Amino acid sequence: MTTSSTMASAPATASAPASDPLADSPLLKKRFVALDAFRGLTIAGMILVNTPGSWSYVYAPLRHSEWHGATPTDLVFPFFLFIVGAAMWFSFAKYDHRPTPAALKKTARRVVIIFAIGMLVLNGFPYVRDYSTLRIMGVLQRIALAYGLGALLCLYLKPKQLVVAAAGILVGYWLLLWGFGGADPYGLETNLPRRVDLFVFGENHVYKGFGVPFDPEGLLSTLPAAVTVVLGYLTGRLIHSEARLEDAVLKMLLAGTALIFGGLVWDLAFPINKPLWTSSYVLYTGGIAMVCLAWFVWLIDVKGYKAWTHPLRVFGMNPLFVYVLSIFWVLVLIYWVRAPAGGGETTSGYGWLYRNVFVALAGPMNGSLLFALAHVVLFWFVAWVLYRRRIFIKI
Repeated sequence: MTTSSTMASAPATASAPASDPLADSPLLKKRFVALDAFRGLTIAGMILVNTPGSWSYVYAPLRHSEWHGATPTDLVFPFFLFIVGAAMWFSFAKYDHRPTPAALKKTARRVVIIFAIGMLVLNGFPYVRDYSTLRIMGVLQRIALAYGLGALLCLYLKPKQLVVAAAGILVGYWLLLWGFGGADPYGLETNLPRRVDLFVFGENHVYKGFGVPFDPEGLLSTLPAAVTVVLGYLTGRLIHSEARLEDAVLKMLLAGTALIFGGLVWDLAFPINKPLWTSSYVLYTGGIAMVCLAWFVWLIDVKGYKAWTHPLRVFGMNPLFVYVLSIFWVLVLIYWVRAPAGGGETTSGYGWLYRNVFVALAGPMNGSLLFALAHVVLFWFVAWVLYRRRIFIKI
């Protein structure tokens, strides 16, 4: 979410070059620069892994794990949800972290808008005409529901209760999958989340990219995804509650390392798995996110190395809008733009651009990577234009 990540008593404020349009802006002075930079890096990663020139030519670290396990690409989505939670701590400060009508209204509005954009714009437009086969869930829908559920937990529960509730969700999710998944509870075709989605939505409305109807952003697996948001929220609280940022960094490093270790141990019984968003995956990726944010805080807000963060902050100021725009652009290239392919045939604009520009420059594999990097640069430029004009779009 593009929530304002403010600090009530920040030990360090952002410094910006004279050419920075926000150099004298109260917004920049209030923002938690490390979080903006980390969010910007995550958005760049989301565009990079979602936009190869060809899915047949992708380097292994830029692919998702086929099923169990985690690649660097499998860190990107939980990083974003973690950041949503961390920013939520600062955003909810204006409501004293209580479920006031204003806080609940704001949360509900964002859930509805983000879910609708994901389902109706990205899933349903511009290529779906038969809505009897419309996919209901998706990445934005997962963000919306995980944010909404995480927000309710954080607003209604005290910190200790929140920790207990998060642990209860993770253990309960494990027991549900283990108890109702049959002989292979964590298999692609037998897992409980798949059966829940088929029952609720029906086969026609479930993602089929795994070869069978199975949605990696399904309903039941949204429960542990909300815990990823809660981990971010608790991290925001930790940063805010420490008098010295150095102490917060140390605690984040220790807690993050403990979560990583816990996820690896739990993996022995409940495999790390992104499509199922397993409890071990929550601990493992949440721990890595916490450690990464700790290093960002140490470098940027403790040591004062801020100049290098400018490109990342440009992405981080309009993250969700830029991500949605990047996906919409890809859909337009694939389904709306046609180009000649020889012999009277046509191909998509996406395929033509990859083959005729990037393969010609760097070959199939490196051309595919260059295609993705070019899109990162393209949408950074879009974000930069918005940044220069002081346009910050909150969804």
